Amino acid sequence: MGSHSVVDQLKKNQILELLEQGKRVDGRGLDEARDVSIEINAIPKANGSARVRLGDTEVVCGVKIQPDRPFPDMGDKGIFICTAELLPLSHPTVETGPPGPDVIELARVVDRGIRESHMVDLSQLVIEQDKSVVGVFADNVVVDYDGNLFDACSYAATGALLSSQTPKWNMVDDVPTLVEGEESPIPITTIPVSVTMGKIGNHIIVDPNGDEWGCMDARITITTDSDGNICALQKGGYDGFTLEEIVKCGETSVKVGSQIREKLKAVQSGGQ
Repeated sequence: MGSHSVVDQLKKNQILELLEQGKRVDGRGLDEARDVSIEINAIPKANGSARVRLGDTEVVCGVKIQPDRPFPDMGDKGIFICTAELLPLSHPTVETGPPGPDVIELARVVDRGIRESHMVDLSQLVIEQDKSVVGVFADNVVVDYDGNLFDACSYAATGALLSSQTPKWNMVDDVPTLVEGEESPIPITTIPVSVTMGKIGNHIIVDPNGDEWGCMDARITITTDSDGNICALQKGGYDGFTLEEIVKCGETSVKVGSQIREKLKAVQSGGQ
């Protein structure tokens, strides 16, 4: 454990020295995200799916759509739930077993960004009022980890939703019955994009890679919708952000988010 601490501190010192010069370990600018590739229909049997590569971080998301009972506090609206899982092969530190606090937070942050943007019009996912609605479940699986799972999982879930087709059900004897051969796209209202920024010393960087993630003093994830409105925010780490830094992070999330959104729009129109 001690040797790892020494190595980590040496790595952080090196990263800080580079940041003082306006540089990063992988050559990017401080406000530059890694290359993003989005491949849709990665899981043939899912209702929608996407494989996202954010640098060397890779996530696969599958969407399952099925009838469900409405939540008591949601009224006549459909259901959206997002989950996350890290495969043991994704990183040497990942072990099998129930999800830990970090994975639970990951799923909740991705879920909140999509839900609070109102990306999916849940009011249209109703089979019969007070009896049955459509449930949309987006399951993220991390295949390879190299930092910033928040954004990688968010892009994968969003891409999978954009590619999803909703089956049709009719109520027959109070039971949802599938109508064969009838599908339609999920009702989409906006394209949310999360941008995660890390704070190392007095420097704020966009989309931290694995080495930078292990050195961060604090992080902040900001999700914007297609109009550039901030709809969700999550702060983590033991250090804080000044008001000026939060304002800067908000502006950066809008700028970087608009660039990522163009790639997601290409998915929506059938591209990659």
